[in-house]
Amino acid sequence: MTQLPEVPPTGPEPTEAGLTGVRNFRDVGGLPTVDGRTVRYGRLFRSGHLAHATETDTAFLAGLGLHTVFDFRNAADHKLDGYDVELPGVRNVSIPLSDPADGAEFWRLVRDGNIQQLRSILADGKGTERMVSSYRSIIRDRTAEHSRVLHALAEDSVPALMHCAAGKDRAGLSIAISLLAVGVEKEAIEADYLKSNDAHRRYRVRRSDTSSAGMSDEVMELLDPLFGAHAGYLDAAFTTIEEIWGSTDRYLLEGLKISHGTRAKLRERLVEGV
Repeated sequence: MTQLPEVPPTGPEPTEAGLTGVRNFRDVGGLPTVDGRTVRYGRLFRSGHLAHATETDTAFLAGLGLHTVFDFRNAADHKLDGYDVELPGVRNVSIPLSDPADGAEFWRLVRDGNIQQLRSILADGKGTERMVSSYRSIIRDRTAEHSRVLHALAEDSVPALMHCAAGKDRAGLSIAISLLAVGVEKEAIEADYLKSNDAHRRYRVRRSDTSSAGMSDEVMELLDPLFGAHAGYLDAAFTTIEEIWGSTDRYLLEGLKISHGTRAKLRERLVEGV
């Protein structure tokens, strides 16, 4: 019988030793809040997609006691990687945070383009600029989706797992917003976000040309802004909140329609000692 990793109800994040088909998994429990409390363990998880979860992975995830899995991928992501595996008794909620038609040609070039084409779309900071713009637009334009997520967490969706394709950008922002709503320090949110750069967590770059030229150091450097987690991206999201709403409190109240009562429910569900 395959030995499954133990999942403690409290304490450090569950080990990833048994997860071979799911990348970038972690429990955000233990992160500090501004009032000296911590996020509860076993309540909010994040990861890359679950489409390639093995039988052992599925047993591990099923053992977490999840109520809801939030999938922030779009139709193009589902076509590329597939749909999530079924977890017994778990509600799957699809909330696309990006349009499959947005940048379709760009992502085709990322997968299939030669070095000259990659330079044309990514060199001289263009890759970073695209990612910053994406983070800003998700904050600005996806308020209804993030409102839905936070209301669900406050009502009946915990324990929950949030994921997109790599578990870095769309899921990363949704996790960040959830943590902001319960008062987690921005520095702690950023530190957790940057864990997506760990070698065993990173999304595997998929290129049609897998030769040494097609996967050269220059190609990987050009692609890094797209597949790496960079503090500047999250900073751009936080700055967008300040620019549009003036403060996190107003963003939550006016932008996401999260009342003080709903925030109190979120804290009760996600924060120790509340």
